[in-house]
Amino acid sequence: MNGRGTLILLGIIAAILICAAAYLAASIVAPVAFALFFIALVWPLQQLLARRLPRLLALFLSLAISLVVLLALTSMTIWGFGRAAQWLIANAGRFQALYLSGAEWLEGHGLYAAGTFMETFNVSWLIRFFQGVAARLNGMVGFAVVTLIFVLLGLLEVDIVRRKLAAGEAGEGGRVLLAAGADIADKFRRYMLVRTAMSVATGFAVWAFAAVAGLDLAFAWGVIAFALNYIPFIGPLVATLLPTLFAVAQFESWQMAVAVFAGMNVIQFILGSYVEPRIAGKALAMSPFLVLLAVFFFAFLWGLAGAFIGVPLVIAALTLCAHTTSAGWVARLLSGRAPDA
Repeated sequence: MNGRGTLILLGIIAAILICAAAYLAASIVAPVAFALFFIALVWPLQQLLARRLPRLLALFLSLAISLVVLLALTSMTIWGFGRAAQWLIANAGRFQALYLSGAEWLEGHGLYAAGTFMETFNVSWLIRFFQGVAARLNGMVGFAVVTLIFVLLGLLEVDIVRRKLAAGEAGEGGRVLLAAGADIADKFRRYMLVRTAMSVATGFAVWAFAAVAGLDLAFAWGVIAFALNYIPFIGPLVATLLPTLFAVAQFESWQMAVAVFAGMNVIQFILGSYVEPRIAGKALAMSPFLVLLAVFFFAFLWGLAGAFIGVPLVIAALTLCAHTTSAGWVARLLSGRAPDA
């Protein structure tokens, strides 16, 4: 094996070991990743406040503002899923009758395996699903506390580390890291602005469509669509399937369920596949395959938190590659853009 082949093999082994370490040390690595992401978002606000206020006061004020925003978003998400769970429990009989009739119809047409499958996904399964979502949201409180501690300590040292890298204490590699870090932070902020704008638009569109269609919990579906839109692919899929299932029970008509499903998908397609790429621009362009891989891979590593942070981590990795001569081709290859003429 030549030297290049050996380097490639060592790189693959190193990547596997890093992924295994990230999985085993998720309770520490995941909060650190979130903390770095959060620091990149909050740092400009802290700098702005620090020009007019003492440093520590600016730090705590910027954290307080950020926490208020996060708590508001979390409360809205819990409220939306809570309303859906209440409606589900109140109409449990409809779901049970629906699933039993579906199983009977499938068995009557000789699809016994499909009938068994339908019986598995009864109302109890849906209740357990919502209970699992609530449990995950409650379990993230401890995760948020650890992340907040890392953010607090990190914000105190950002300026110190930045000045050291600018002074050349880490050599040329430090200057490259400084430039890449500034670029990554800028892309993180742009990513969240675009994601938030698209989430608001998606939530409003879903609410309007559900209200026009006469679907119960129209505002709750809008809130759920807004919150889940922060998770690419998985979030919009769940935000589409849940109202469709509830529409089947409410209207007792598969035609209406198909109409709801189609309408929700049209909204997701127009905003997610047409509007968002044009707003994000070339700076955040990524291969759709890579986006999907990032969501599922980091969801496997760190659960729901990983599904959210996966795309920003890939953005950071590609940006770092773009700032290095030897790995620049990786960023160009996975950018999802056509080559320049």
